[in-house]
Amino acid sequence: MTEQRATDALKASGLDHEITRHGRVGSLAEAAAARGVEPRDIIKTLVVRRGDGDFLFVLVPGDREISWPKLRALLGVNRLSMPDKEVAKEVTGYERGTITPFGSTTAWPVIADGDLAGDPQRRISLGAGAHGVAMTVPAEAALAHLGAQVADVTELAGH
Repeated sequence: MTEQRATDALKASGLDHEITRHGRVGSLAEAAAARGVEPRDIIKTLVVRRGDGDFLFVLVPGDREISWPKLRALLGVNRLSMPDKEVAKEVTGYERGTITPFGSTTAWPVIADGDLAGDPQRRISLGAGAHGVAMTVPAEAALAHLGAQVADVTELAGH
């Protein structure tokens, strides 16, 4: 996997950004240390299936997880699922663990947890299309660029 598509899309966005190459990490804390951010600023880009051939990206802070009831209510659906790794790669062009909305082969809708918005100084770190490669960007500007719908769709991990 190469990060070229993701980094090209990021450069084309005009967003202020930093690319970090750190190799594989074993935990959220290791990833945060390698990228120079807090664990909550490591953003998981999850692919969610809304229907047949209908997917979306959900941006989840590192210390949180999707609240399926909240996400279903927001989308007005009774059923959502996470595709297996082969389908996720097919619909985004990225392997699990490297997925980012930047440069995805299809520009699926983006939902960002409300925890990501509201701080104009906050910088977040997302996968950049390859294992051990990340992009760190200003949260507010990235959400605006991605046209993200910001909503309360997560809960603290383990709750």
